Parts: sequence; structure tokens; C-alpha cells
Amino acid sequence: MSEVIYAGFWIRFLASLLDTIFLALPVAIVIYFLSDGNWFDFSQYQQNVMMAMSGNAHALDSQPTTSLKWELFFEVSVLLVTMLFWKKWRGATPGKRFVGIHIVDAKTHKELDNQQAIIRSFGYIASTFSFLIGFLMVAFRKDKRGLHDLLAGTMVVYSQQP
Repeated sequence: MSEVIYAGFWIRFLASLLDTIFLALPVAIVIYFLSDGNWFDFSQYQQNVMMAMSGNAHALDSQPTTSLKWELFFEVSVLLVTMLFWKKWRGATPGKRFVGIHIVDAKTHKELDNQQAIIRSFGYIASTFSFLIGFLMVAFRKDKRGLHDLLAGTMVVYSQQP
């Protein structure tokens, strides 16, 4: 087996940013229109942005109202789309594929299985609610694994091994 090259914090951050643009944003747009604008109050959001740009200190005093039903639909949709990409592209989302990294089983270095994909997805919640420490762990661990990786038994590596 060739040497494993772990994907570090910044390359994973870039992949996540790209996934937000190319995966989550299109899903959000579709769901916003499916909800007939009832997912969140976009006009309030626009008003807050305009107030903030004009230097108004009270720009964030009132937040747009959101529909829990549509928010949950969005979260589940992104989860399912992400897992479909992991299955089709062997542990990669569009962002990960673009930067040349993918998720593998930490012990065998083979494709992650469905159980790992589900645990890893829910592990993002733990990584987020731990004040993002679950993600920041990637920057400080030798094996570059975050809390969600540890929970699922996965790791993120470069796709092209030397």
C-alpha cells in the first residue's frame, strides 16, 4: 500500500466552501422556490443587509423568520445529496473532487460504507456544536481527522497517491 497523504485543514475548508457554492446553494434555491418563499423572510434579510451597509448599528436587531419544516427539509436534502455524491464519487463531493481529496475508511483505506456516511454526516452536528472544535481538530492532529472522522472511523486523503 502506498503512503497515505492526509488532507489538512485548509484544503478541506476550501472543499467545504466549494460544496456550499455548488451543492448546498443550488439545493437552497430549489427549496426556497418549492416553499413559495415561506422558508425564510428574504425581504427582512435584504432590509438587514441594507441597514448594515448604511452603518446602522441596529441592522441585526430583527432577524428573518424561518419555517422549521422547510429548514429541516433543506438539511435532510443536503445530507442525502452529499451521501449520493459520496457513493457515486467514492467518498468525494464536488468540492472534494475539485481539490483532489476524498473520504476513506481509516483502517482499510477503502471506500466508506453507508453506515460510516450516516455517522459522519451526523458527526458534523457534533463538530459544529462543540464550538467548531470538531473541525479545528483537523488542523492539530497528525492524522488530520476531525471529530466527525473519529466518530465514523474515516479520514480524508488526497486522491492521487504518489
